[in-house]
Amino acid sequence: MRTVILLGTAQTFAWAGSYYVPALLAAPMARELGIAPSRVFLAFSVALLLTAFLGPSVGRAIDRHGGRGVLSFGNASLALGLALMATAQGEAMLFLAWAVMGIGMAAGLYDAAFATLARLLGKEARGAITGITLIAGFASTLGWPLSAAMEGEFGWRGALWGWAAIQIFLCIPLNLLLPRPPPVPAAVASPAAPPPDARRAGLRAAILVSVAIAVGGFGASALGAHLPGLLLAAGATPTAAIAAAALLGPAQVGARLLEFGLLRRLHPLLSARMAMLMHPAGAAALMTVGAPAAPVFAVLHGGGNGIMTIARGTLPLALFGAAGYGARQGLIIAPARFLGALAPALFGFVVEGWGVQALWLTTALSLIGFAALMLLSVERERG
Repeated sequence: MRTVILLGTAQTFAWAGSYYVPALLAAPMARELGIAPSRVFLAFSVALLLTAFLGPSVGRAIDRHGGRGVLSFGNASLALGLALMATAQGEAMLFLAWAVMGIGMAAGLYDAAFATLARLLGKEARGAITGITLIAGFASTLGWPLSAAMEGEFGWRGALWGWAAIQIFLCIPLNLLLPRPPPVPAAVASPAAPPPDARRAGLRAAILVSVAIAVGGFGASALGAHLPGLLLAAGATPTAAIAAAALLGPAQVGARLLEFGLLRRLHPLLSARMAMLMHPAGAAALMTVGAPAAPVFAVLHGGGNGIMTIARGTLPLALFGAAGYGARQGLIIAPARFLGALAPALFGFVVEGWGVQALWLTTALSLIGFAALMLLSVERERG
């Protein structure tokens, strides 16, 4: 429990001081720098793409040395990126700052935290992974008001300095209090090569998991950027659209509580299959009924996304075991990070052309992910 509280708290402020920064600070930043807000979000997308390239290397480092140092390095990189952004006088420095932030996000956010828990707890890490996502699920709830308060008092540059200080003086000490990992057994450090059939089966399973996580990540990223606009396109009033969209966060946390309680008795593959069908169910309701179904869509989409956030950590652990988890996780998650970086822009074009019917795209992708999960077997679980 101590590890979950330490890591969950550090994750909350790491997410709030990185991923959730542009939502409130991009507009004042762009005005002062004399650029379009879209350029700030383009720099942010570059940072997200960089995390996909760095994920496997980060995972290998955690497999070898544990996560204390890697996560702390991630917070230090976030602090440096925020400081560079706070002193930026033009677009070039802005892109450099976000590139440094990308290094920090690769080493300091969920996937690095999941690998840290797998290294510490082995196959028993599922409950701890769920626990830190429960705590960090409030990152936007805490981060957006705090960003707004700091920006109102000190300006956007002062807000960035504030987030940099939080990374240094809160997140790094919390991560350094994590337990030291046990030594890597010699048999794990130098495992015997599996037979060719086992390698092929393992590769096939890893590809299927990667496909499912990637298509789910596309929908989560796309709707995270366009949910209110999509609900307006479905006929909701601005007030109703905002009210329905506000249900997204509570739905995600509620689904994680369900995973922590009832669903923890199920294999993560079964939870993931159920989660993958929740978005298509909500989309069908919204496209059929229209604006009155907006809250239903927000709750079902948010609930599915909440469970899939956990599944991206627990499903590879259950299927492939804890040995080499970090490096394997980095490779499995890389396509999801690429699609997540591209999704807001791509889905924006689809919404502009199709309106609410754009949900046919995310529904089709979710069903592809569900089909990929159905091709996996629960019996693959390893210790």
